[in-house]
Amino acid sequence: MSKARLEGPIAVSLGDPAGIGPELIAEAWARREAERLPPFFVVGCSKVLRDAAAKRGVDLPIADVTDLAKPAAWFPTALPVLRIGNAVYRPGEPDKKGALLAIKSLERAVAAVGVGVADALVTGPIAKAELAEVGFEFPGQTEFVASWCEVKPSDAVMMLAGPSLRTVPMTVHCALSEVPKMLTVDLIRRRCAIVARALREDFGIASPRLAVCGLNPHAGENGRMGREEIKIIAPAIAALRKDGIDATGPHPADTLFAPHLRGTYDVAIAMYHDQALVPLKALDFDEGVNVTLGLPIVRTSPDHGTAFGIAGTGKASPNAMIAAIRMAGEIAARRGAHPSTSSG
Repeated sequence: MSKARLEGPIAVSLGDPAGIGPELIAEAWARREAERLPPFFVVGCSKVLRDAAAKRGVDLPIADVTDLAKPAAWFPTALPVLRIGNAVYRPGEPDKKGALLAIKSLERAVAAVGVGVADALVTGPIAKAELAEVGFEFPGQTEFVASWCEVKPSDAVMMLAGPSLRTVPMTVHCALSEVPKMLTVDLIRRRCAIVARALREDFGIASPRLAVCGLNPHAGENGRMGREEIKIIAPAIAALRKDGIDATGPHPADTLFAPHLRGTYDVAIAMYHDQALVPLKALDFDEGVNVTLGLPIVRTSPDHGTAFGIAGTGKASPNAMIAAIRMAGEIAARRGAHPSTSSG
């Protein structure tokens, strides 16, 4: 990591107040010194955070702030909270008022980064179905942030990062039957180029190694089990190598994630959602971070959902939230050390 320090704090959106987000944010602040976390503030509702912390047994002093010029000054002794509304804390019982609060929190947190008040964005987990019911027109938070940044959805690339593995799905929230229709040489080439650039500039990997999965079993086995590898994936890899990117494959996905192979690449490029997320969650479930590459701002999120079923029980691990805050700070510091570069 760069030795540069953050100039501003990290903005954290609350997520759905009925989910595990508020209690994990409270736990992250309580562990700020032990985990050596950068300063952050929350956009949301103080009462929800206070009630969630109490339910978890966390002592959480809160500093309500209206001026975001110096919220980090409060951070050593209290969690700075930019109050934007109210909601009743009912863990495991999502409602429309909570969904509206989650949207407002996301909007204000993104805006804080956009105007330079915050150096990075960490988004708390939301429930897509709940947001859709109150008129949220985006498939998820990633698409909203990309739109706010005026970045095409195809250029906002989701990377899942944990201590053991980094993975990137070429296609994300779509039916499995649609994946072969969506894969193109241009899509793979363009998104892999974004990944390679981000690994260099945001993660400090001078010569990133990309291992590209096949779509079909055994990577198609020379066309016997599908021809996408021959027609699309292999030509995309050849084009990437011609562009100077160290890309290999197509690799059979059933062997690429074996322990003895994970050290041979810096990121695994998967063709669809579960091909990327199953190994990441199997290896790093409690520490996985969702990083959006290709944006002019830094955005991370814990790689888990709202977990309504265990909200308020104290069972949810804060490690992914802590890892997301730490990673956001590391990337922002690295960009600060090299301001002429970005992943956009």
